[in-house]
Amino acid sequence: MENIRLAFQGIWGHKLRSFLTMLGIIIGIAAIMTIVSTIKGTNEQIKQNLIGAGNNVVTVQLHNGNNVYDMSYNQNPKGVAPIQEEMRGELEKLDGVKAVSFYRVRPYSEREVFYHNTSLSGRVCGIDKAYFQVEGYRLTRGRGFVDSDYESYRKVAIVDEKAAASLFDGAEPVGQTLEIKGETFTVVGVVASTSSFKPNIKNMNDYYLYAETTGGSVYMPDSVWPVVYRFDEPQSVAVQAYSTDEMTVAGKAVADKLTETQIASSVVYREEEVQHDQAQQDPEIMTDSVVDAVGPSEFQSSSGFSYRSEDLLEQAQKLQDMSSATNNQLIWIASISLLVGGIGVMNIMLVSVTERTSEIGLKKALGAKRRRILWQFLTEAAVLTCLGGLLGVLSGVGTAQLISKLTHVPVSVSIPATIIAVAFSTLIGVLFGLLPAAKAANLSPIRALRRD
Repeated sequence: MENIRLAFQGIWGHKLRSFLTMLGIIIGIAAIMTIVSTIKGTNEQIKQNLIGAGNNVVTVQLHNGNNVYDMSYNQNPKGVAPIQEEMRGELEKLDGVKAVSFYRVRPYSEREVFYHNTSLSGRVCGIDKAYFQVEGYRLTRGRGFVDSDYESYRKVAIVDEKAAASLFDGAEPVGQTLEIKGETFTVVGVVASTSSFKPNIKNMNDYYLYAETTGGSVYMPDSVWPVVYRFDEPQSVAVQAYSTDEMTVAGKAVADKLTETQIASSVVYREEEVQHDQAQQDPEIMTDSVVDAVGPSEFQSSSGFSYRSEDLLEQAQKLQDMSSATNNQLIWIASISLLVGGIGVMNIMLVSVTERTSEIGLKKALGAKRRRILWQFLTEAAVLTCLGGLLGVLSGVGTAQLISKLTHVPVSVSIPATIIAVAFSTLIGVLFGLLPAAKAANLSPIRALRRD
């Protein structure tokens, strides 16, 4: 504490010189804090633009190879059974999974959904009872689907706000009649997302990457789906995670579980198919099991079907890495000013040792040990750079906020980065103050006193 008091006394006694000495540290830390704050803010923007906010939902879909198996253009995949209701409880027990919803979708419904002569350019979904809650939708007009809608196969529909505006042009949607592939549906309600999140779009690249292109959505009970389309279509799964960071884990767990179940059902299907073919060729030749002949892994590789989650966090991480790569180089460039600031600290501390030669000689003559002198000058250098680091952090945060106001670039202050910046600046003071402190500690008391 005595060393710290003496350090502040020395700094206060030479205010201008101390400030000019700290200036290199201040500029270096301020530059690094500005860059780090901008990087973190940009990364959060990328994450929110891809994932949105509030519902923490990741989509699990059936893939054929590396591509989503679109039921709009393909037949029902052989051996891939629809997901049974009993699977819901098993999936919701998996790590990170809060709730799941099974649904079927036609992503492009143009020339399929009509209101009078107006066609919907959005999508059509056959949903279960949990869908709106999982996806984060609230009812704004009319009513939702009730149990009797599912049990009685009622041809009723719910539209979202975007589809309502696109189809009905300001008219009240509830009670109107839609035509979906020749079947008439009565609109019973309108829903809207509970999240107010909108992507931050500033240029054409952001538009093509983030902008919603759908013309809205029309929903029907999943029990009515076969009336319009076909039976036994595989579903997609909306998986709601407990938090944004658990979306990847939850999505992968559900996808793996469904793939495992789908492979088992596929093997059974394949076994029955092979047995049927053998029976036709030779009725006397019937194998009890062909699982060994057609194993799960072999069938999966041959069929190419698997469930995969839409890993938005991974996509966000790739974009963040691209954004951070250039900015990390800027951090290294800004660190050069810290090196310059450290040299300035060393220079001023050497001057201070020369100015205080008689003081050092007197202390050593009175019995002060080398260690005491060494720590005194090291503490003064550390306090000097620590103050510079604090001022640099404040300047960096202020500069980042100013840049955000002027350019609309998002910023986010990182507490760990702030602590590291101050600690690093203090370490610079210790390292560059070591030579002057050692010089002071090694002064001969006789020569120091004689010099005065």
